[in-house]
This record gives sequence, structure tokens and C-alpha cells, in this order.
Amino acid sequence: MTYKETLNWMFSQLPMYQQKGPSAYNAKLSTSYALAEHLNYPQKKFKSIHVAGTNGKGSSSHMLASILQEAGYKVGLYTSPHLKDFRERIKINGVSISEEAVSAFIDENKSYLETNRLSFFEMTVGMAFDYFAKQEVDIAIIEVGLGGRLDSTNIIIPEISLITNIGLDHQDLLGNTLEKIAYEKAGIIKEGVPVVVSEYQEEVASVFKEITSEKKTTLTFASEKEYRKYKLPLQGNYQEKNIKGVLEVISQLSSFNIQESDIVKGLSNVIKNTGLLGRWQILAKKPLTICDTAHNKEGLSLVLSQVGQQEFRELHMVIGFVKEKDLDGILPLFPKKAIYYFCKPQVPRGLDVEILKEKAGFYNLLGESYSSAKKAYEAAMQRADPEDLIFIGGSTFTVSDVL
Repeated sequence: MTYKETLNWMFSQLPMYQQKGPSAYNAKLSTSYALAEHLNYPQKKFKSIHVAGTNGKGSSSHMLASILQEAGYKVGLYTSPHLKDFRERIKINGVSISEEAVSAFIDENKSYLETNRLSFFEMTVGMAFDYFAKQEVDIAIIEVGLGGRLDSTNIIIPEISLITNIGLDHQDLLGNTLEKIAYEKAGIIKEGVPVVVSEYQEEVASVFKEITSEKKTTLTFASEKEYRKYKLPLQGNYQEKNIKGVLEVISQLSSFNIQESDIVKGLSNVIKNTGLLGRWQILAKKPLTICDTAHNKEGLSLVLSQVGQQEFRELHMVIGFVKEKDLDGILPLFPKKAIYYFCKPQVPRGLDVEILKEKAGFYNLLGESYSSAKKAYEAAMQRADPEDLIFIGGSTFTVSDVL
């Protein structure tokens, strides 16, 4: 199959969480272990760092990869979802897996994948692990897809596990309290494998303490420690929380030779080294246009606080959400003094724009509806003056539609 045919087959074969939402969630690890056996256990052929958390796991994964690259290592990076191209999910030293390698993996394993009815995410994780093993990476940064305990990535035994923070997201799958969600994230903790938690949160700290004690391993809350300040091109204020966890992981990665200069260069070159997109990304200067993939209450509260700190004449908000979001928890965070451009992300999970517009009206968020994020963005650009600010967000897919 060609690359395009391969992707079409993967996307249509079985539900894909990115497109379908909760119906695509496969809450068991048996098929992931079986696929690993079929592929001759690729996850055992490279060292890894496992990264979970409600917010910040993508940024943290990219920072870790960039630092290790600067230290001279061959570094795999597995993240999800992708913004523009499926191949963004699987990279080595910032270079995406080739179209040929994607097609070859599916061609070679298509019969097995069909017979065993693997989910899109399960086959993608298998592809990543197989690729990293064959390319003989020195280490791979593996970002959890959803949760942790039952996530397809949770068949690795990493050098260290990083959990960024716990917030209310995907409650329909992970539980409706912070403690239940923390338990699912803590499912990546392995016997004897050190654990770093980026943010100490009183409500869930006991969960991590209890499980690390059971697993006879160490636990460090990075936010409780002081670290040197570093220059970072990622301009979201929330990165200050993420960077502490990253620095603590690097400090504990004793089997790798990482110098201070590698940390400095790795952090300052993180976008160049890894191609990270959509984190307080500035798309234009006049008017100042910013997009951010924050999509839950905790993430959006930080991003919208930073929006409010900017200088502008008028604020234009291009927003769209997916269906399962708790709008009553999220919409009150948005500023009332703004012009809104409501849209529907171009995925089946996208929330109907008229439902969004009506719901937003209850919170005095007023504006017009548009059939796509691109059209909403174009309308905002036409209306905005050079001294204004345009923000695009609410969903990863709203951002991906305009990039």
C-alpha cells in the first residue's frame, strides 16, 4: 500500500480515539503484550523514560528528548495525538518516521493486526517500539496516550517514570475524582523504577506515596525543590511547572552522561530539535496571534490567565471543543470581554458549533459561529486591528485545523 492508503486503512480499521473518543478506548493490556510477542519484544531492546500526566506530558517529553539529543544520544520520541501528520508521533532525533517505514510495518503485520483486531493506538505503539528497536535508539521517551495503568505504552520497564500532574480530564474513562485519576496515572509505576512527579498536589500526593511504597521505589516531588533557571523558547507560563519535573528526571538519569551545557542547549533548542507544535505558539505578530492545545480546566485556566496578561486593544477568541468536554466547568474560565468565533473541530468528536454558541451565551461569551476553525480564524484576522490579540484553542483539533 502507498502511505496514504496505509493511513486510510489504519484510520478506518477500528475506532481511533482521536476521531471517535471514548468508544475507541481499549481498556486492557493483553493485546499490547500479544503484539509485542508477535514483534519479538521490541520494548525490551531499548531504554526508555515513561511520561504520564493530565497536562504537560507532551512538552515534558519533548524537553527530555531535546536534552538527551544534545548530549549526543540517539533518542526516540513517541507522542500523541499528532497535529498535522501521523508521522509526528514517532521520531528519532527530531526526524519523523518515514512514510515507507509506516507502510512497511503495516504491510508486514497486516494479517496479524486484522485477525487480532488491534485498536489504532495499539498498532501505533507497536509500530513505534518496533521502529525504535530496529533503529537501535539509545533511549526513547514514551508519552502515555490516555491514563497510564491500561495504556498501550504500559508494557515498558523504563529507567524512570515521570508524572507531570493530575487534573480532571477524560473522567468518563479514568474516574470522576482527582484521586481516581491519580490512581490510573500511577499505574505506570513499576517495581524499583524511580518516580518523579512534577507538581505536588495535596489531594493526590498520598496516592503516589502509597503506590511507590508498595513498589519499593523512590518518589520525588520536583516542585518541592529549587532548580537553576533556564532559557526556554516555549513561552507558556505553565512550562515553569513542567521544567522542574524534566530537570529532576535528568538529574536521576545516572546511566547517561549529561552535562550542564546539554541541558542549556537542549531546553533552548527544544522546538528546533523536536518540532514541538501548538504550545503557546505565536502564529503572527500583528495582530499577535497565539494558539495553544490546552483543552481541560487546569490547562485552560493557566493559558487564559496568560492571555489576560498580554497587552492588546481588543481580544478575539477562536474556540472549538470536542463533545465530551464539561463545558459548564470550562466556559466560565473564558473572558467575557472578547469577540468570539465559535467553530467545530474537523473530527467526528467535534462539538456542534450551534450547541457551543448557545452554551457559551449562558456565560455571556458572545460571537458568531463558523463551519470550520479555518473560517473562524480568517474572520478573526479580517476583523482584528494590528494592536489586537487573536487566540485559537479549546481543543488540540481546533489548533491542528489552523496550523
